[in-house]
Amino acid sequence: METAVTVAVIIFVIIVGMFLIHRLNAQHDERIGAFRYSDALPGIGRRNRKGPRATAPKGPPADATRRERRDGSR
Repeated sequence: METAVTVAVIIFVIIVGMFLIHRLNAQHDERIGAFRYSDALPGIGRRNRKGPRATAPKGPPADATRRERRDGSR
């Protein structure tokens, strides 16, 4: 009789724990759904993605002139 009560209490505590975890997950999902991650923070501007993109500087790369000097000194 004592064993059956102990097992019933353990099963009840497990079920209550599962219910609480389920409720906490539901609250968390609602909180995430209400928060819009893609919006910029107030006062912080974002760059316009439709604008011109930065281009690489014209001319040879900086390390190319170093290579030429090294090759010429041999």
